[in-house]
Amino acid sequence: MPATRTTPRHRRTIAAVAVLPLLAVVLGACGYGSDSEKDDKVAPAANGEKIGGLDEVKIGYFANITHATALVGLQEGLIQKELGGTKIKPQVFNAGPSEIEALNAGAIDIGWIGPSPSINGYTKSKGENLRIISGSASGGVSLVVNPDKIKSLDDLEGKRIATPQLGNTQDVALLNYLSEKGLKVDADTGKGDVTVIRQDNKQIPASFEAGSLDGAWVPEPTASKLVAGGGSVLLDEKKLWEDGKFVITNVIVSQKFLEEHPDVVEAVLRGSVKTNVWINANPDEAKAAANAKLKADSGAALPPEVIDPAWKNVDITDDPLAATLSESSEHAVKAGLLEDPLLDGIYDLSLLNKVLKAEGKPAIDDAGLGVK
Repeated sequence: MPATRTTPRHRRTIAAVAVLPLLAVVLGACGYGSDSEKDDKVAPAANGEKIGGLDEVKIGYFANITHATALVGLQEGLIQKELGGTKIKPQVFNAGPSEIEALNAGAIDIGWIGPSPSINGYTKSKGENLRIISGSASGGVSLVVNPDKIKSLDDLEGKRIATPQLGNTQDVALLNYLSEKGLKVDADTGKGDVTVIRQDNKQIPASFEAGSLDGAWVPEPTASKLVAGGGSVLLDEKKLWEDGKFVITNVIVSQKFLEEHPDVVEAVLRGSVKTNVWINANPDEAKAAANAKLKADSGAALPPEVIDPAWKNVDITDDPLAATLSESSEHAVKAGLLEDPLLDGIYDLSLLNKVLKAEGKPAIDDAGLGVK
C-alpha cells in the first residue's frame, strides 16, 4: 500500500479530531457512546446458538434517520435474529470521529458511520484499523438557513454555519462547498469568510432558534427539525452529486474483529440486507419502527412534521457507492483536513456479495478500492 504523507497542518488536524470529546447522544451513560441496552424490553432478545461461541457483538450507530438500517434493524430484531444467541450490545454516537475512536479502542466491533470519518480513520492507521463492508444510505443532508438572514447561496459570507463535529462528513462537505465558492475557512478553527461552528446535532436546533446560528449543514432528522422551527432548505446536498446519489452512511468493521469473527460479521450483514429489503417494501412501518427506536434512545419520538420529510429525504441501499467515497476523499483534501488520503483496500465487500448472492441479488462493485 502507498504510504501516507502528513504535513504539520495535517498532523494538527488529525490530533484535533482524535482528542475531540466523545459527543455521544446522552442517555445517562459514559465512555465512547451511550449503551442502549435500556430498550431490551422492546427489542427481541438473543436466542439460540451463539455464532462461533461469541457472547456479544458491539454495534455503533447514530440516532439519525440516515442510519435507518441500524435503527430499524435493531428495533425490529432483524439483525438480532441472524445472530441467534450472540447478543447485540448497541451504542449511540453523535458523529463519526468519536465512533472511530471507539472502534480503535475496541469499544465497538461494527458501526454504521459516514464516509469522511471512515477515510480519516483508515488513513490515520495506514490502512490497518477498519474495512468498509457495506453501504446503508444515500442522501439526507441539507444546508438549512434562517431565511431572514440568508436568502441565497451568495449570502453565506460573514455568516455562522454549524456542522455536527470537526472532520465529520457534513463538516467536510460544507468546507469543500465553501472552498468551491471561493470562501476561505481555516479547517482547524472554523474561522474565516464564514464561521463554521461545530456543535452536537441535538443542540443545533436550540442554537438556531436562539439566533446564535445563521444556518447548518446537517443530516436528517436535524435538517427537518430546523425547517419545522422556521428554517429554509437553501441546498439539498443531492444536487451536488451526479444522479443525486452519494454515500452518507456505510458499515465498517474492525479488521481484527473481521479476521477473528467473519461468521458474526456475515450474520450482521444478512440482517442489514434483510432490513433494507423490509424498509423499502414497507416504508410506513419502517418509519414508525425508526421513530420508536429514536424514542427508546433519546426519550422522545419525532413529530410528523419532522419524521415525514426526513424519511422521504433518505435513500436506503446496500451499495456503498464507492466512487462517491473517492470523491469525498478529494473534498477532505480541498478542505485542508487530509493530505493524500489512503483508499486502497478500504473496502472488503466479499461477505456482502456472498449474502447478496444468497438473496438472488447482483454483486456490488468496490470501484477498485477493495482488498487485493
